[in-house]
Amino acid sequence: MNLQNKIINVLGDSITQGVGVSAPIHIYENVLGRLVGAREVRNYGISGTRFARQIGGDDCGGAFVDRFEGMADDADLVLVFGGTNDYGHGNVPFGTWGDRTPETFIGACHYLFDGLVRKYPAARIVIMTPLQRAGGSKPCANTGKSLSDYVDAIIRVAAEYSLPVLDLYRTAGICPDIPAQREMFMPDGLHPCDAGAARMAERIAGFLTTL
Repeated sequence: MNLQNKIINVLGDSITQGVGVSAPIHIYENVLGRLVGAREVRNYGISGTRFARQIGGDDCGGAFVDRFEGMADDADLVLVFGGTNDYGHGNVPFGTWGDRTPETFIGACHYLFDGLVRKYPAARIVIMTPLQRAGGSKPCANTGKSLSDYVDAIIRVAAEYSLPVLDLYRTAGICPDIPAQREMFMPDGLHPCDAGAARMAERIAGFLTTL
C-alpha cells in the first residue's frame, strides 16, 4: 500500500494519544506518517478508552463504538488500535460470538468494525491488536480472560469483515515481562517510550507495504 501524500486516521487510547513518549513527534503514528510519507495523520486517541460502552457510563471520554462516527470522512487509511483497556479496566462482559451489542467486548468489536466498513467503504481499514503489557497473562478481574483472549477475539471478529489485522501482541517485538525489553521499550509496562513507539511504527509500516 502506497501512503505517499495520503491521509491517515488513527482511533486509539492513551498510546495513540501519546502517553509514554517524550514529545508528539515520537508518538508512533507520527513516526509512521514520516516513514510512509503521509500528507496528514489525525490522532483520535483518548487515554483510558475502550472498545465497548461501559456499564454506568464510565467511558473516559467516549468508547470507540461512540467515537468512530466523529472521525473525518476523507481518510485513505483508518488504523484502529485498542483493547488493552477493555482487558485492563473494563466492566462489561466478554460476550459471545453472536453478540452485536456495544455493551460486551465481542459485540463492540462487531459494532465498531461493521460501522467503520459502512463509514469508509473505499478506504483501507487496518485493525491492530494490543501490545503485550506487564502481567498480561493474568486473568482480567472482570471477565477472567487473559489479554491474549482479547487479542484473539479482535482477530476473529475482524476476519468476518475481511479486515486485515496486524497482531502487535505477537509480532511487535516488545515483551515488557522481560526486564531488559521493558527498560528499553516500555518502562511503565504499558506505554511504549520513544524507542518502543519507533519500533511499533516500523512494524506497522512494514505490514502496510504488504497490503
